[in-house]
Amino acid sequence: MSTAAPGTVLRGGTPSIEEVGDGLFAYVQPDGSWMVNNTGFVVGPDGVTSIDTCSTELRTRTYLESLARVTSAPVRTLLNTHSHPDHTTGNGLLPEATIVAHELARTEMIALGQVHPPGIWADFDSGNAPFAPPFLTFRDELTLWAGDRRCEVRHVGGPAHTNGDVVVWIPDQSVLYAGDLLFNGGTPFLMGGSVAGSVQVLEDVVRPLGARTIVPGHGPVCGPEVIDDVLEYLRFVLDVAGRARDAGLSPLDAARETDLGRFAEWTDRERIVGNLHRAMAELDGTPPGGPLDFVQVLRDMVTYNGGRPLTCLA
Repeated sequence: MSTAAPGTVLRGGTPSIEEVGDGLFAYVQPDGSWMVNNTGFVVGPDGVTSIDTCSTELRTRTYLESLARVTSAPVRTLLNTHSHPDHTTGNGLLPEATIVAHELARTEMIALGQVHPPGIWADFDSGNAPFAPPFLTFRDELTLWAGDRRCEVRHVGGPAHTNGDVVVWIPDQSVLYAGDLLFNGGTPFLMGGSVAGSVQVLEDVVRPLGARTIVPGHGPVCGPEVIDDVLEYLRFVLDVAGRARDAGLSPLDAARETDLGRFAEWTDRERIVGNLHRAMAELDGTPPGGPLDFVQVLRDMVTYNGGRPLTCLA
């Protein structure tokens, strides 16, 4: 069994649990870069809802041990905010839980599987968690109850970070679990979704909620100011993509010529390549969330990174 003792310093730093509302918790994993995600959980009188798991067996077991030090209640429900393996690899370590997600997240997760293309990321050990895709899916929205507390789970309406993104909104606490629609201090990644679609979702779905506290998919718990930061980056990508297409540049060449400005300080800056691939493909007629050659896009990101595998602290 792969596990970690209390206080274990995982690569990137020691995760922490923050109470973000009455019975609402964020599990924040530093440093929030590739495969080092946040999860969360909601404690009710009859059990716990976990919002996502982690990228490896070790990280998920460490999360579940931390959760158990907060409450002895069982995890009855596991909600996946989207399909990516950093948020879903640990699903199989909760065999008694009902695993819930948007129907497109299930489809994407099965298509992705748990295999990471070789040579893309620095080596890490994902462990041996059983593959466990969601088996209860929905199309638009559903309501989870933690006693009398209403937790609204909403599909965002179209491609953004992925095709099957959902948020968890707890209106009486003004707390939003945003999944990877929002990164705090890290570069957003839209290769599997839509840059323009993400702008629309943040403007039309996320901002109008008026959340006071946001648990992003990566990075520290924050307030609504993170929405403006991410929107500024996404609009920057769209501007670069339009000028690069007019100049006949490839996404990789456009990325190499681009001064990232203040966004260069964010983690995983090489994601500019994947984001430009997505934005430029849509300018050329690929539908939002439509197919790209993902392996080639990832290889272009490695090329942008000087031929070195992308840093991964999972």
